[in-house]
Amino acid sequence: METLKFKTNIKCAGCITTVTPFLDTVAGKDSWTVDTQNPDKTLVITTDKTITGADVIQALQQAGYKAENI
Repeated sequence: METLKFKTNIKCAGCITTVTPFLDTVAGKDSWTVDTQNPDKTLVITTDKTITGADVIQALQQAGYKAENI
């Protein structure tokens, strides 16, 4: 299992709804969470799929959001 962490601009439940199909495709359903209470809006992905930080950043960009590796 691999864990990746990102600082994002995902702010609310509506944002999470928007990014869900993109993150489910790249990371897998139920393999990611976003802590919107954290000032960094931390996205944590735990998956056994082979993905890179660039894959996640690109998926979020397609959804209209930003992310950077932590």
